[in-house]
Amino acid sequence: MSPARAVQIQRELAQQVSRRSRVREPRFIAGADVSARVARGEARAAVVVLKYPELDLVESRVITGEVDFPYIPGLLSFREAPLILAACEQLTVEPDILLVDGQGLLHPRRFGLACHLGLLLDMSTIGCAKSLLCGGHDMPPAEPGGYAEVIDKSETIGAALRTKAGVKPVYVSIGNHISLNDAVGWVLNCCRGYRLPEPTRLAHLAAGGNMPLKTSGQGRTIAESRCRN
Repeated sequence: MSPARAVQIQRELAQQVSRRSRVREPRFIAGADVSARVARGEARAAVVVLKYPELDLVESRVITGEVDFPYIPGLLSFREAPLILAACEQLTVEPDILLVDGQGLLHPRRFGLACHLGLLLDMSTIGCAKSLLCGGHDMPPAEPGGYAEVIDKSETIGAALRTKAGVKPVYVSIGNHISLNDAVGWVLNCCRGYRLPEPTRLAHLAAGGNMPLKTSGQGRTIAESRCRN
């Protein structure tokens, strides 16, 4: 589809995003990330599922496939969502919450990748990005757990959250079926001494090919496959 049509779709679907939390006691929390280009015209997506609150790795699916939508800031969900969805379809464990390495409402049209996936999967999703796409904020407190609201056009669209002392904040926002306060809380609960919460940190490693393809203990085999969009 054309970029203009993609923008129109975002504006239409943004009205369907739920800002109310649906999950209170998750058993499994997943993380999703997409790597930089593996080869010309290809990318690798990973979805990992962790048992909560232990954060033990239960399952991971890695998909390598072609991408046919151009790289356009603000429209990355049309490039990355098909591969993430393909990985989700192969999961044998259904997560209660999905943390996405990307934006949710913290987006010029209030419809980033986490929102797009949340609607398509009808799942509670959270955007947890490493950089700010739009809006502005005060400096969050230095200690872990401190955060500052991200404001755009007089609307609170996310939070700049300090997950570790001495490092830059991450940017948390609503994806779907979640409140901002709960999104911040789940991200903090999933941190284990790193800047990134464990679900997206492991998904990032898996998407980059830097995580072993088997779990230990009672974990399931981690699979890697290919798909064509």
